[in-house]
Amino acid sequence: MSGASRTTADAQGDVVVLLIGMRVNHFWAVHQWVPVMSAMFRMLAELKREPERGLLWRVLLTASPRTYYVVQDWESKEKLYAYASATDAFHHTAWAKINRLEKGGKVRGHVGIWHEAYVVPQGAYEAVYGDMPAFGLAAAHGQVPLAARGRFAKDRFAWRA
Repeated sequence: MSGASRTTADAQGDVVVLLIGMRVNHFWAVHQWVPVMSAMFRMLAELKREPERGLLWRVLLTASPRTYYVVQDWESKEKLYAYASATDAFHHTAWAKINRLEKGGKVRGHVGIWHEAYVVPQGAYEAVYGDMPAFGLAAAHGQVPLAARGRFAKDRFAWRA
């Protein structure tokens, strides 16, 4: 019989986290928000097929029946920027379409899109997982027993500092 298992992420150096998502502003405007959701899934599939682009891990979450988002961990901010601006990536195609719609006055506010990107320096993050499979930073960077980095948060922060 095994006891409680506590682990921490084996991340070293800076970590790059992207939160990206959409909000359905008008449910009846299915023709507006379904393509946005489909584009999100298409980009995730592309990144899974092409791991060299730098996406380490992602999870799709919902904040409400209206709001869907993806938490992503990236190898580096350079790889995130490279994907965002790569002309051969679907992201470029999707943004070109959005820009055309905006310029043409065809965006009606039926669906909202957003993202937040964070570059968290080493020594400014820590993680604890209790009886969890690899998730979040641990899924992106590996996980180690909590004792390897310190029992208390102050110790884990100091280990990375």
